[in-house]
Amino acid sequence: MKLEIYIFSDSQQLPDTLSRDFRRSLEVQANAGGSVFVALSGGSTPRIFFERLAVPPYREEIPWKTVHFFWGDERCVPPDDRESNFKMANDAFLSHVAIPDNNIHRVMGENPPQSEVKRYENEIRNHVPLGTRGLPQFDWIFLGMGNDGHTASLFPGAITLLEKEALCVIAEHPTSGQKRISLTLPVINNAKRISFLVTGAEKATIVREILKKSPSSLNYPAAKVKPFNGVLEWYLDTSAAKGL
Repeated sequence: MKLEIYIFSDSQQLPDTLSRDFRRSLEVQANAGGSVFVALSGGSTPRIFFERLAVPPYREEIPWKTVHFFWGDERCVPPDDRESNFKMANDAFLSHVAIPDNNIHRVMGENPPQSEVKRYENEIRNHVPLGTRGLPQFDWIFLGMGNDGHTASLFPGAITLLEKEALCVIAEHPTSGQKRISLTLPVINNAKRISFLVTGAEKATIVREILKKSPSSLNYPAAKVKPFNGVLEWYLDTSAAKGL
């Protein structure tokens, strides 16, 4: 695993830098003749990044036809619900760029969770190429981190953290009880590249504990994101990084 940490003092630098890198990476893979498989995150920080992709030069210059978008997790709500991660991404950039409908692989949160978790697992298996471990291998997974150290919809102490065979699980928010569909740790850790997007002083303590490998970090699902052979990146603002 290769670890990279990027810290930005300006709130605009983070999405600007990430957008430029995203464009370059997709152009390289498109020129090589391949498709790119990306899993998106919800949250306020990813939204700023997504909104940057919807405006020039990225809107016109990114080879959108080569990209397939999936989601790391989704709430079990309809796609027009304000809590839907798909809706956020669609409003922020997907509806503004020339991407084929068939390249958007959303979790159908309006379906019963028990059937949707199986359907979405099959959707991933049918499209995302296998890696060396016999698991689908995403080219890039974007993740956020909650104030409790959760990532995707893998919460502290949840049995879903122990899943080793399934690609997706039904998760439950520990406070609200809301059902969600989430990728599992083996699939996340099999990605070629994983990028955490974290901002805000309220995340600083957990960020420090994870990146300093404090014993207490073992309680945080985000600390369990350790790609088998890929790159792990942390994109932080100075508030989130103040403990480093």
